[in-house]
Amino acid sequence: MPKINKKILVVEDEKFMLEALSDKLKKEGFKVLQAKNGQQGLETALRKHPDLILLDIVMPKVDGLTMLKNLRKDEWGKEAIVILLTNLNSTEKIAEAVGEGMHEYLIKSDWLLSGVVNKVKERLGLLTVA
Repeated sequence: MPKINKKILVVEDEKFMLEALSDKLKKEGFKVLQAKNGQQGLETALRKHPDLILLDIVMPKVDGLTMLKNLRKDEWGKEAIVILLTNLNSTEKIAEAVGEGMHEYLIKSDWLLSGVVNKVKERLGLLTVA
């Protein structure tokens, strides 16, 4: 697989999901950064400036929405592309995430890994949507 010169930060506390997403993205040629909670995710994002962040909401220490709010306070973070990937199917949480400027809200159970990777590619302009 050719190298795609894009960094993806996966912020996910479920080890299986973190590894599965990371492996799939690496196989597609992305450079993958990992964080196990929102605090680690925010620190990594602000230090490494990934091209896109895949962000879970329910996590220990700092949840995904709090991380997103803090990310948006940063000059670079204001423009960061964020896709929320979560099990929460709450209209309230979706509305809150939209208010914080997330780009997609994907419910984990509705998506295959390949579909998530295609959403990442689409958001980065690497995939044309028919």
